[in-house]
Amino acid sequence: MNKNFDKKFKTASPKASSKNSRRLAVLFDMDGIIVDSMPYHFISWFEVLRKYNVRVAPADIFAMEGAKWDKVIRFAFKREGKPLSEKTARKIFLNRQKLFAKYFKRYIFDGVTDIIKLLKNRGFLIGLVTGSSLEEAKKMLPKEIYSLFDTKVAGDMVKKGKPFPDSYLLAAKKLSLNPRSCFVIENAPYGIRAAKAAGMYCVVITTSLSKEYLSEADKIYNSHAELLKHLMKQPHRRGKF
Repeated sequence: MNKNFDKKFKTASPKASSKNSRRLAVLFDMDGIIVDSMPYHFISWFEVLRKYNVRVAPADIFAMEGAKWDKVIRFAFKREGKPLSEKTARKIFLNRQKLFAKYFKRYIFDGVTDIIKLLKNRGFLIGLVTGSSLEEAKKMLPKEIYSLFDTKVAGDMVKKGKPFPDSYLLAAKKLSLNPRSCFVIENAPYGIRAAKAAGMYCVVITTSLSKEYLSEADKIYNSHAELLKHLMKQPHRRGKF
């Protein structure tokens, strides 16, 4: 961990005044961190795009996790050297949404609920920052998990999605926090870049991509269990990443 950040973490109390001047927050990505949904994202993109003779690999979709839907389509068509109209892009997106809904089976990663509850018990504010729409987030997350978040920022709430910092900056604003008082838990390069561009400390869990894709993160964990174990070893209200 960066020494300056570590020092700040030790001196800052998760619980503070009503102005939140010294509080800390942990902001969670959704797909690939809370919900094991990335395989369903891939297969739905793969099937809808192949109808246009456009091919994508799992790493293509996993690496762009968090980006808005139009960016994924434009990337895929541009790589194939194919023209793309707004009408076609919208049609692809709507068909892709139908396929995702058809295939998706909810699976919450083991340990993630324990991590959230542990952090909340230690006084941290908890946020959800996802590239999916707020409507999708409500459908994908069980009510008991959705209700744990102090704030939610979805892809349809910002003009620029990940890798731009807008969504993470909005989360900090909604929590009345300086961005540097926020930790981020991610699983993909776009999310890491968004968090770092917002001035936040970012840890990742290798749920969908190997470490070589995630080198821009401040800390890498191999599983939720590894992160939870690390947090539980820390003194009360001093859990470090």
